Amino acid sequence: MAECKRCLLLESSGADTLSDIRQRISKLSEKEKAPQDLYLKRLEMCKECDELISGVCMKCGCYVEFRAAFIKQKCPNANNRKW
Repeated sequence: MAECKRCLLLESSGADTLSDIRQRISKLSEKEKAPQDLYLKRLEMCKECDELISGVCMKCGCYVEFRAAFIKQKCPNANNRKW
């Protein structure tokens, strides 16, 4: 399968990984978790980034759908932060 540039796990073939990530996000405390509207906004910004490939941020190696769920996290691209 070809690399899916600028797509999230939801849009690629990472259904099992996405399921695991969603399960982990559901276990976060409300204090740790970003509000849903902020989470979705972050994901939209990630989808516009050239560093996103198949749901993984090439700047840090994280799954963006997991990183974006944490209120205190930032975009790992220190030179050009998206959020």
